[in-house]
Amino acid sequence: MSQKVENILNLALEATPEERARSGELDVGYAPAEQEWELIIKYSGSLESVRRIASSVTELMNGYAVIVIREERIGELAGFPEVEFIEKPKSLYFQTDVGRQASCIDTVQTPPYGLTGRGVLVGIVDSGIDYENPDFRNEDGTTRIVSLWDQSVSGNPPDRYAVGSEFTREEINAVLAGSGSGEFAGESTGAALSRDTSGHGTAVAGIAAGNGRGSEGRMYRGAAPEAELLIVKMRTPRPDGFPRTTELMMGVDYVIRKALELRKPIAVNISFGNTYGSHEPYN
Repeated sequence: MSQKVENILNLALEATPEERARSGELDVGYAPAEQEWELIIKYSGSLESVRRIASSVTELMNGYAVIVIREERIGELAGFPEVEFIEKPKSLYFQTDVGRQASCIDTVQTPPYGLTGRGVLVGIVDSGIDYENPDFRNEDGTTRIVSLWDQSVSGNPPDRYAVGSEFTREEINAVLAGSGSGEFAGESTGAALSRDTSGHGTAVAGIAAGNGRGSEGRMYRGAAPEAELLIVKMRTPRPDGFPRTTELMMGVDYVIRKALELRKPIAVNISFGNTYGSHEPYN
């Protein structure tokens, strides 16, 4: 087969129908009933000759096209000088299905290591958290959050600090227990102590420490599914940007002090940044 044809497509063309079906990947793009392939081509110049032998041609920008062509004519297609490369389509997957594996998290979560974050605190200084989400709750429905400091809600700041309100594990559990419906008591109570209006902090917390209970059995666990959480919701973003560095500094100070008070190790996640400092390239 021509060198213009990618290796996996060459392999698929040489394989038997049974081998294609067993592989789970070789037959992607092939329609057995029509004996046609959906293919991606890189080309230059005109597609006129390709249109003459293909069942359909969808011209894309930058010299690419998606075509449907009978298998027996792929060799002819590869012979056209304007066709530079031919490849078959590949299946796409939700990245959450493979994220832990690609990050080597699965390796440390399974024996012999069995690391789950038990006994460790995860501090999230961000936009808050959806504390009703099952990912941040134990099997009995109680919260995994040790404390939550919402800097945007005035009334009861933590000791040493002058803004916001601190909510304890007991206060969160009381709200969660306020509704008798659902798998977890407290869903949709309407009396939220704190809200993550952007969802960013909740997403970050899920990656770091979600236990997978909110993913309908698909178990999109985070890196430390049995860790406890210390959450800081920074103040509401102003019209000219995001929360300030002063709020971030106080948030980090808060979670570190809490960890020292509880005498537990902590990993702190900060997903905010800025562009201070020199932008001169290094030589």
